[in-house]
Amino acid sequence: MTLIQLKYIIAIAETKSMNKAAEQLYVSQPSLTNGVKELEKELGITLFYRSGKGVTLTNDGAEFLLYAKQLYSQYENLLGKYGKEGSCKKKFGVSTQHYSFAVKAFVDMAKEFDMSEYEFAIRETKTAEVISDVSTLKSELGVLFLCDFNRKSMEKLLSSAGLKFHHLIECQAYVYLWKNHPLAKEKSIRFGQLSGYPCLSFEQGDNSTFYLAEEILATNEYPQVIKANDRATMLNLMVGLNGYTLCSGIICEELNGSDFLAIPFEDDEQNPNSLMEIGYITRKNILLSKMGERYVEALKKYLKV
Repeated sequence: MTLIQLKYIIAIAETKSMNKAAEQLYVSQPSLTNGVKELEKELGITLFYRSGKGVTLTNDGAEFLLYAKQLYSQYENLLGKYGKEGSCKKKFGVSTQHYSFAVKAFVDMAKEFDMSEYEFAIRETKTAEVISDVSTLKSELGVLFLCDFNRKSMEKLLSSAGLKFHHLIECQAYVYLWKNHPLAKEKSIRFGQLSGYPCLSFEQGDNSTFYLAEEILATNEYPQVIKANDRATMLNLMVGLNGYTLCSGIICEELNGSDFLAIPFEDDEQNPNSLMEIGYITRKNILLSKMGERYVEALKKYLKV
């Protein structure tokens, strides 16, 4: 097994075509085909189904691809640290729950590199997709939170996906709302005071559970709930409908503007507060790239860790 063969497998899986993969890699199709056949013979498995419509991964191939990506990514990271500058753009991606501070850290990181030499990606997305993106190395890191309620389920999901959670900071719940909201002048807000306003939460998909929610205290009974799928929409709902959400209280005025406030949530016996442990996830035993290291440093700087 060679790194060249791993590169072949990754390119074919991404393009779903032998011809396109060969063009992308600047090799002849016979060389590409022979490389795959030799690897399949060595492994004793079939990696691809071949048909007139192209190629698709077999079950064995899909599993092998995961390890191939991880190994090849480590190789690229080593080249990035110790190798000579190459002509290909290096890729770096982050997947995150909907946190403005995670985007701000990404901005600060990206400014430190010549973006003409890199292919960057920041993905604000559903919790399950954050986990999937990092597990499949679509993204090098993911940013999400754990709490008493979701910890066991989330740790089980992360472990089964081959991921490790890295602690950054702990914080309690805040009520995030528009500066002209009727409750905006309160020093703290109790759960009962929120009953007349819609609770805003990020949509997690049809098959999601409470454990995947991005908001703390997700199991509380909210009289009014509106789902949104991006931060801009949620901010518009805060202004238009006096909506609110429960969050970490870590906000970024540079990105979200100064029209929004985070007010401490005041708990009671029926609605206790809970600590949010915010951190980042990576594949287990992964060697972070230069961009990954700088992104983590930017996160810690912004969160004052």
